[in-house]
Amino acid sequence: MGAETFADYILSEKDWIKKMEIVYYLQKRTGIFFDNSVVFKTLITKLFIDNVDLGIDKNVTITASLLWSCKKQLTAKDLESVKLYAKEGAEYLAKLGFDDRFCRICEGANRYSGIEPREKESDVLELADQFGGMLLSRPERIAFKADEALVLLEYRNLKDKDNRYLEQFKDFVNDMQEIYI
Repeated sequence: MGAETFADYILSEKDWIKKMEIVYYLQKRTGIFFDNSVVFKTLITKLFIDNVDLGIDKNVTITASLLWSCKKQLTAKDLESVKLYAKEGAEYLAKLGFDDRFCRICEGANRYSGIEPREKESDVLELADQFGGMLLSRPERIAFKADEALVLLEYRNLKDKDNRYLEQFKDFVNDMQEIYI
């Protein structure tokens, strides 16, 4: 039996808050991308998979949500670097001991690498990433309201794209708005 890898360590942790602490310390040690937007999008991911039966591995999906953008740059210099960070992140995660499927989930989260067929978990990460990103303010724009973000998600971001969970995600967001607003 070989030595435990980072992948073994974080996947064996079932508490998502403790997983975040692990990634936080990995970020401090290695400089990977991990900020409040990752936490926010992971919370969206967790709420979605806790409230809608998607038939996916929740532990793997939460872990992937925390790590898939690990090679993202705060200030992307060009579209090419934006297109590459998920692939570079998947390659980095493989070096940390994650298996091919986990790396495919992470690489497929933003569609730039064109992985087909897509893993189910990649579709979940895509929804949480894009929707969550629109709910956050950026230097160039204010945050969108949830209903506006849903319209943009469906009719702009995912136009002509097949995300198997889009309808369930829209229902989930609408249900959450009724509960919390």
